[in-house]
Amino acid sequence: MKRFFPLFLLFIFLITSGAGCGGSSAAEEAANMPVKLTLWRVFDDDETMGEIMSAYRAIHPNVSFEYRELRFDDYEDELIRALAEGNGPDIFSLHNTWIGKYDNLISPMPETVTIPFTEITGSLKKEEITTLVESATLSKRQLETTFVDVVADDVLRFYQSTVKEESVEKIYGLPLFVDTLTMFYNKDLLDASGIAQPATTWDVFQNDVAKMTLLGANDAVLQSGTALGTSDNVERSFDILSLLMMQNGTNMVDDRGDAAFSGRGKEENLGLDALYFYTDFANPMKQVYCWNEEQTNSFNAFVNGQVGYFFGYSYHIPLIQAANGKLDFGVTTVPQISGGRVVNYANYWVETVSKDTKYSNWAWDFILFATDADQVGSYLERAGRPTALRSLIEDQLNDEWLAPFASQLLTADSWYEGDDAAVAEEALADLIDTAVTGSEDIVRTMQDAQNKVNETL
Repeated sequence: MKRFFPLFLLFIFLITSGAGCGGSSAAEEAANMPVKLTLWRVFDDDETMGEIMSAYRAIHPNVSFEYRELRFDDYEDELIRALAEGNGPDIFSLHNTWIGKYDNLISPMPETVTIPFTEITGSLKKEEITTLVESATLSKRQLETTFVDVVADDVLRFYQSTVKEESVEKIYGLPLFVDTLTMFYNKDLLDASGIAQPATTWDVFQNDVAKMTLLGANDAVLQSGTALGTSDNVERSFDILSLLMMQNGTNMVDDRGDAAFSGRGKEENLGLDALYFYTDFANPMKQVYCWNEEQTNSFNAFVNGQVGYFFGYSYHIPLIQAANGKLDFGVTTVPQISGGRVVNYANYWVETVSKDTKYSNWAWDFILFATDADQVGSYLERAGRPTALRSLIEDQLNDEWLAPFASQLLTADSWYEGDDAAVAEEALADLIDTAVTGSEDIVRTMQDAQNKVNETL
């Protein structure tokens, strides 16, 4: 994403030559005014962004950064409190499913930003020229052609500045990366079960699970082919079930943006079929039974060598390596439905700007700078993340660990979970639990889950 300044969008407001001018211009004052941008992010320490911040300061030495990494469990509470008290960050991270919840606290990306630039001109007599440059930011078309498709689906929202103004689409954030749900596998368990290659379809996956699962007396699970079927003890069970529904053709939201996964008419069985496919792995009456609510967390079970297939994201790689350096594991793409449309699941964070910041132009200019292909590489390498940019996918396809994640980016999708993603996650967890226990009418429970999501709109 090259930063360019087309003539019809670039205006020079004031030009000043430094030496011998006497007095200062508005451009010089803007270039010399100290600007401190406060960044709040989750999971990544300041070293992941260090090179990008240094590069920006080299161009704009008047800008400094205060970077704060917060614990995920504390992040939302601290962010909401700080923004309410008027001492929140200028730039903060939001999960891609949270944008609707926080859109009234965001200053959407403007069409242009005005930033001072200083250049040295002249061949014999060097002069320092400072200009205020108004430059275009990012159009909808540029967003769609620069980033993978799921980004535009998530960050474009309608904005209405006043009740009298018409609403227009605005960009509410940009990502440094886009992660995708992949399948981790224990090489030793696959080898011992005579499985030469990890499954690429769900049919083969089911057969593999049956081969790797060892049951004891009273259906006690001694070794699991996979960790699926329940809610609380399966990492990102919400994402996995969402993926299965989407792969099976479930219309997660309708044309109005409302949740619609309970279906109507012929569509009613699509979501239910995906739900039962998922919960069959926790059903002792099924051949694929291998997991139940008594098992430990799926991540811990995989790290301990007790699970053949585990579903997770790129951030799980260093966690697995740190927890068990001797575990021989690999990462591959998630299985797909044989003959079906390829669908993958996206999970990522975007960087956005507080509506209360004093430095909106600077903040958005920095986000554009940080997410540019010329700059974001240092972050991706240090953080070990898959790219969000189409132009960098091919490079990551040669990376030993990131290749599976990158290969899924062009088919990655998400769904709008209402204005409170936590409600949607709880609703689907209840749905899974009901399907496992069979304690209630599952069709009614699915409709209730859908209604809970829509109540947050």
